[in-house]
Amino acid sequence: MQSYGAEVSIIGTGQVPVTAASPLSLRQLGAEAVQRAMADAGVDHVDALFVGNMLADELQGQKHLASLIADEAGLRWVEALQVRAATATGAAALRMAYLSVASGQAEVAIALGVEKMSTHRDQVISALAKALDAELEVPGGATLLSQNAKLMQLYLERYGRQISDFDGFALNAHANANGNPNALFHDRSVTKATIDAAPVVSAPLRRFDAAPICDGAAAVVLTRTKQARAFHHQPVKMLAASVVTDRFRIADRDDPLVLAASARSAHAAFKRANVHRSDIDFFEVHDAFSIMAALILEAVGYAEPGQGWRLAAEGEIFRDGSIPISTMGGLKGRGHPIGASAIYQTCEVVAQLTGAAGANQLPDPKIGLLQSVGGAGSTVLTHIFGV
Repeated sequence: MQSYGAEVSIIGTGQVPVTAASPLSLRQLGAEAVQRAMADAGVDHVDALFVGNMLADELQGQKHLASLIADEAGLRWVEALQVRAATATGAAALRMAYLSVASGQAEVAIALGVEKMSTHRDQVISALAKALDAELEVPGGATLLSQNAKLMQLYLERYGRQISDFDGFALNAHANANGNPNALFHDRSVTKATIDAAPVVSAPLRRFDAAPICDGAAAVVLTRTKQARAFHHQPVKMLAASVVTDRFRIADRDDPLVLAASARSAHAAFKRANVHRSDIDFFEVHDAFSIMAALILEAVGYAEPGQGWRLAAEGEIFRDGSIPISTMGGLKGRGHPIGASAIYQTCEVVAQLTGAAGANQLPDPKIGLLQSVGGAGSTVLTHIFGV
């Protein structure tokens, strides 16, 4: 039987509110989130810092970011490493922090996600495209937006649906963002009519089918479960962490509309945590695009192929539905500062499980699920949390 080491819990969280353009520099954003998380955990020193960031090379001309942020945050002599997995970068930082503590290499570790996308906004789409095949996809004009648009078009054609069938994903995300003080959007005027009237950004995807460009940073502090309560009165257990990769290019997969890595990563995490998907009280999905949210719900088993949209259309993904998703706004409503997104979601999972989600609080949740997608589904990380 495989050994996974010590059990791990989260003892502190820190979030900097997501904004369209933060006045803080990249290093300041990261340091602020780290310091907030450490203050919440009641610690003044950690052993390791794992920093998730995807775009600093292109947008800020900055490498060696983990050491820079450790210095800015006042951390000396710590292990500080940068972690990447394209658009699932924050989840990769979380997994590395988890493994560091579980293995005993660190007693206390921080997973930080930080991104400042407002710098050189005109370069963001091309920079994100580097998550695709630089030889076989990008030269033909492929971007993450265009690849997801192709998936949506194929879905609509195969299953005979209309783009408006997906409106429920944006409605849910924006409604939940209204109750999240750290969210980018607080617009109570978003309705089905608003969504349907929005301009197309890459046919058939409309503005409300894609997450926005923004800035943000979030961090979580981890330690061994057996000593977690010595640090915090409401630690949250990390029950599982898994990562699976698929064929890199969508065109090389058996079926582009089947997120096999999502299914396999979820199953591995369920097995590790010894839970069934029916045990999950809420699911923080990677809803960077509405089509991706639908495909994830299908891959994990909450809907049959071609039926993921129905969960949104019938309100099953809403907070009072059978499988609430994006309970604090998700990537669409809270914002998607790439390297930070999964860490924001982790902070939000902790808030739900500790009864600190405010207006968005679910009734007595016990288990939360988080899944993050790197690229166009080539890397998928799953984390499960419980109390």
